[in-house]
Amino acid sequence: MATLMTLRCTKKALALLKVRARELADPPPSDDDWYLNRLWLDRRKCLLLTHAETLFPVLVVDVRAADLRPLGTFVVGKIEAELASERLPADCLGRLGPDAVQVAKTASRSVLGFMNEMAFYLEYAVAEAGGLGSSDVGELNRDLRRRLHSRDGYATPLELVARRSATAK
Repeated sequence: MATLMTLRCTKKALALLKVRARELADPPPSDDDWYLNRLWLDRRKCLLLTHAETLFPVLVVDVRAADLRPLGTFVVGKIEAELASERLPADCLGRLGPDAVQVAKTASRSVLGFMNEMAFYLEYAVAEAGGLGSSDVGELNRDLRRRLHSRDGYATPLELVARRSATAK
């Protein structure tokens, strides 16, 4: 059974989703929260999803507002596809269901800081490749998951996912 997934959105993401403040949920922060930010890479609208505990990132490029409806189906589908691309079980970051997504405001400056660092790296990598059209989005996602972060010592998101899985057993 899917657990309720909290999607913590930046102001830019909330504007894209056209979600008003009164429509937001107000759950307490959790390590299982996902964060969502809208960014522009090479003049193309992109989304960066990040798991709060492990910093597991999911970059989605060329997003249109219509793609995001229904939001749960879109987000959970992208997350599960990227977990599969790393040969990780679909439930390693919690059981996610497309009908069990609540939207909330961001709650962790730390996670937002890591996301800003990832966005900076993406801007550089895309420029280095000669633009988003010359970039391999799958490779960008793989690179993001193998970049060191100073969360719980220095670790990559994949190492943090492995630690989470080991402690869950």
